[in-house]
Amino acid sequence: MTKPKPPQAPDKRERIARRVAAELAHNSLVNLGIGLPTLVANFIPPDRTVFLHSENGFIGLGPEAPKDAPDWDIVNAGGKPVTMVHGGCYFDSAMSFAIIRGGHVDVTVLGALEVDEEGNLANYMIPGKMVPGMGGAMDLVVGAKKVIIAMEHVNKHGQPKILKRCALPLTARREVDLIVTDMAVIRVAHDGLVLEEIAEDTTVEEVVRCTGARLQIHQKVGEF
Repeated sequence: MTKPKPPQAPDKRERIARRVAAELAHNSLVNLGIGLPTLVANFIPPDRTVFLHSENGFIGLGPEAPKDAPDWDIVNAGGKPVTMVHGGCYFDSAMSFAIIRGGHVDVTVLGALEVDEEGNLANYMIPGKMVPGMGGAMDLVVGAKKVIIAMEHVNKHGQPKILKRCALPLTARREVDLIVTDMAVIRVAHDGLVLEEIAEDTTVEEVVRCTGARLQIHQKVGEF
């Protein structure tokens, strides 16, 4: 008799992207940073219209391009082939950053190396390592109305990425509004970090243990 296969563990990156997508409001203009945040485009709820902006010059980002038929003339800010929705438009970098700096972006979703309890963000360099460039993150975090960080809860060494104070060079001070990880959804309040949701396969105690900052526990912690 064949033993049944154990259920497959949920993909961390997909879980994060799905939860971020659920946070996006109908008819909002949303910028997706490179890396994990680009996956959010694949999970926009079908009953919701979200206009996705890419800093390399278009509005109307769609899901990832089919792997067997990529169009290399349409790539996101990370250089990966994507699709465009009907009615999408292209423009140059000057227009793209005028949209960002002019305060027209409702939400930006970015990855991070570290975030702290004051909402400070470090996401562009590690001293002593090659730095490809800071990209548009510094413009985005001050230009967007809301900043969501999408990242794994701990780094590859198992160390917390959410800290009392960032140790790495800052991208921006006090600009982060929400942190979505594979373990939790944490809101940045004026007096610190509030744990609002936990992943279905974890516990509040485990989230607290894996966080390097003090967490206030919401009176009714949800699950995702």
